[in-house]
Amino acid sequence: MCDRHGDYRVPKFTPDFSQFKPSRRRFLGGTAAALTVAVGPGMIGRAAAATGIRATHGTGFCNLNFFLAEAMQLAKDDGLTIDFVNTPTFSDQVTFLGMGQVDAGVMPYTSFMALYDAGAPVKIVAGGGIEGCVLVAQPGLDSPDKLKGKTLGTFQLDTLEVLPYDWLKKNGVAFKDITVRYMGSTPEAVEAFRAGALDIISTIEPYGTALLTDVKGAVKLSDGTDIYGKGYTDCVLAVRDELIAKNPAAVKALIKGMMKAQALAESDPQAALNKLVGSYYKTSMSNAQLAMGRQPSVVDARNQTQFILDRTDSVAEMGYIKKKPGRDAIDWTLLEQVIAENPDLYGKLKLKSA
Repeated sequence: MCDRHGDYRVPKFTPDFSQFKPSRRRFLGGTAAALTVAVGPGMIGRAAAATGIRATHGTGFCNLNFFLAEAMQLAKDDGLTIDFVNTPTFSDQVTFLGMGQVDAGVMPYTSFMALYDAGAPVKIVAGGGIEGCVLVAQPGLDSPDKLKGKTLGTFQLDTLEVLPYDWLKKNGVAFKDITVRYMGSTPEAVEAFRAGALDIISTIEPYGTALLTDVKGAVKLSDGTDIYGKGYTDCVLAVRDELIAKNPAAVKALIKGMMKAQALAESDPQAALNKLVGSYYKTSMSNAQLAMGRQPSVVDARNQTQFILDRTDSVAEMGYIKKKPGRDAIDWTLLEQVIAENPDLYGKLKLKSA
């Protein structure tokens, strides 16, 4: 039986979000990201007032563009400064975005689906990261038939739960035939696997690479590409409808800043890691170097539109949503405007839809 930690319910958008289960996408040092639009000379056509934008983030490499944009203040030329501010607790990115405590967030597409299903006014406006989800097993568990009755450590209502669900289904093993243990955080899950308390772990980079490197004989069952193909989306940038309507210039500045970060990271990966490893990524430089190539952070996710919509079938089968997001839940308008207005910048990007 799958242990779903009692009576799980997808939350309705009331003031109390305590019912929502924590996800592996944790704040770094218990922070959310606050993006503040700074008005300076020559701001015609940009934000008309010094309004603030608050956003959440996770810990995986799908957040690299966001982290690098903050570390180097890459949106400053477009009137946007990015700062991290203290928050009471992480709990879950969905909680903050759903309640309107933040306006944007880089999150798993599954979290966005939960928001949409619960009626939150949000849209996907850009990409976060591709690939980077890894299903790792203990030594000797090298085939699907050996996994029945084993314990999987993962995170509820997350891409890291959908990957093993889809992979097991494709390989003839029902999800109910394994024991599912929902973890509170990535460090907790990683340490449980190292200690042998988990037979299988579904995790993100750089932690998948670290486990395969550090745990002798560990088996990589899947990195998602075997069932989804190359370049599949893990995370997306989701934004509240109100922000899109009232301050599209700020959203565009954020997207452009993340695009600058992607260009810099692709042209000089080591320089990007030098700024991020230690302060943003708590892993060794060698693991980060391996992981960076396995979970690229990509802003232009337009070619993943159908993939995102197709994954709703799995999430619905798992009982998490009743209302599947339609094409109108994804709005690439501001992304396309940034691309059209910055052809030289876009031309530098190696990973993109066109």
